[in-house]
Amino acid sequence: MNSEELALAALGWIESVAVTDGDGVCWGETPGSPEEDPTLYQGAAGIVLTLVEAHAHLGDRRWAELAERGMSGLARSLDACYAPGDAGLYGGASGMAFALQAAADWADPAVAALGRAAAARAMEGVRSGFDGERWDGFTDLLIGNAGIALAALAMGDVELAETAVVPFLRTAEVTAYGQTWETRRGEARRLHHMSHGTLGVAYALAAVGAAAGRADLIDAALAGTADVTARNEAGPDGFLVQYSEPEVPHPRRERISYGWCHGPAGDAQLFRLLARLDAGGRAAEWTELSDRCWTTLTTCGLPAPLRPGFWDNSGHCCGTAGVLALALDRAAEGQDGLAFADVLVADIARRATVDATGARWSNLEHRDSPPELEPRTGWAMGSAGVIRELLRHARITAGRDPAYAVQWPDQPAASAR
Repeated sequence: MNSEELALAALGWIESVAVTDGDGVCWGETPGSPEEDPTLYQGAAGIVLTLVEAHAHLGDRRWAELAERGMSGLARSLDACYAPGDAGLYGGASGMAFALQAAADWADPAVAALGRAAAARAMEGVRSGFDGERWDGFTDLLIGNAGIALAALAMGDVELAETAVVPFLRTAEVTAYGQTWETRRGEARRLHHMSHGTLGVAYALAAVGAAAGRADLIDAALAGTADVTARNEAGPDGFLVQYSEPEVPHPRRERISYGWCHGPAGDAQLFRLLARLDAGGRAAEWTELSDRCWTTLTTCGLPAPLRPGFWDNSGHCCGTAGVLALALDRAAEGQDGLAFADVLVADIARRATVDATGARWSNLEHRDSPPELEPRTGWAMGSAGVIRELLRHARITAGRDPAYAVQWPDQPAASAR
């Protein structure tokens, strides 16, 4: 199968495991899950956006109609299930609202109106849940201020985005190299990367600073970035920083990661943004750092399973699809990403389970018996995140427009250097 055929097979599986919910549909984190998951990270919000990508790519109303049914289920979930404190981009209301508003641009007018109204109600709830410093104790991109700011910015609410990041100016902790922030109240260690750490905060500060015309926010982003770049362990040609400082040993977490969440696949997205903004008048430096992330990713051995636990995930958050997203950004910008993207797609195809129900992926946990995890549906570690990148690979390979139908808040749109 080529990348488009594999994406189609995976879309068929996503459709087959959808659960009817009134006039809509919903999905659990895994098929048969007792509770629906409406989140952007691993549930219906991310799946709906993948279905929008499928409709835009294929021109097939089948996927638009399934996306609209997913929007109806998602709007119901937002109104019924999510309290104002559950506000995060990837785990709560702001990410679900972002998905509804973005999908509404592609939907039937009646469904679009329903989605936009639910999104607006949700963001009012998000606004009311702010305690003057953060939401529910968190500051990070996945759950806290940084991600909520990016969701608000993507939805055109610069005021709320600014409200979310301004507290970082007074809560910053000065380090030997720059500054950092705690992920949640009372946590002793400081995380470094995109999903829960300093670089995710820096991304939000830079993006909102540019939109709001605030140099102080961009300066804070640069200080946070400096703290992390000073910790590079990969020498002058690469980029690799450990999970946290201090490092707390954990039986199921590596000290060094390579994916979007805690590694150079995600770090490079911040450097791409800073280069785009010419932050600090240092565009060339940020481009070089992005290139160094790329060097590390293409020379570390992935996607080969070099040892137990190394490269056991095909998903977007901590696996192959997240690296593929960066490879395709580079290819879309006229750089050297396509050859490695082909390698990654071949590995995704090799790991797929394909049968009469479609295609899906089982990630591995080598410490479990059996090690094969149940296939997941969503963006983070499931089929939706893989499909999104397979479709884009198909477009780039065919010389078509590489743009996503929906640009995610924490991934800069590709543009020529």
